Amino acid sequence: MADGTTLRTVTVTGTGTAEAPPDLLTISVGVECRRASVGAAYADAGTASAAVSAALRQHGVAAPDIRTSGLNVRPELIWREGDGQQVAGYVASSMLTVRVRQVAAASAVIASVVEAGGDDARLNGLELDFADESPMLARAREAAWRDAAAAAEQFAALASATLGRVLSVAEHPLAAGPVPVARLERAVAADAIGVEPGQASLNAGVTVVWELLD
Repeated sequence: MADGTTLRTVTVTGTGTAEAPPDLLTISVGVECRRASVGAAYADAGTASAAVSAALRQHGVAAPDIRTSGLNVRPELIWREGDGQQVAGYVASSMLTVRVRQVAAASAVIASVVEAGGDDARLNGLELDFADESPMLARAREAAWRDAAAAAEQFAALASATLGRVLSVAEHPLAAGPVPVARLERAVAADAIGVEPGQASLNAGVTVVWELLD
């Protein structure tokens, strides 16, 4: 400092967490068709995939939220003694990544997709998330700041000082909180499977340097 005195500081790291039910469900759904010829496998996979897409749209899923993420046609091989490897048929598969923005309607959407695809339908996984995590992150940051400020106040009191100016603030990443895997529960007296979103959390961390005043 200009007068030759040493600036006293206290550096504290605070953490905070915010929780909320997820409002976005991403479904990986597809079709897989085994047929005697490659043409039949490909055509039937296209028909089944179109039926699945139509079912999604009937439940209000918008076109930008339906994305083809995989398309594959391959021979199905078997081993026969004396003849070696033989082609037993062909498998055509198509995968869709679907974002469902009304989590409460997810079980009805899934049931409709499975019905539309029939025996060729494949449900490969569900993932819960937030359409916009900004409000939750803001709450987590506020909690992290309060945590840091409380600790700094305590340290200042222990040092027989008071807190002065904030000299620096640095946010640092923390490991994400556990995102719940969507639980699938069979509904009573129905063939549909219920999706339970539970709660998800976001974490924030902040390191703050305060000036200590006598």
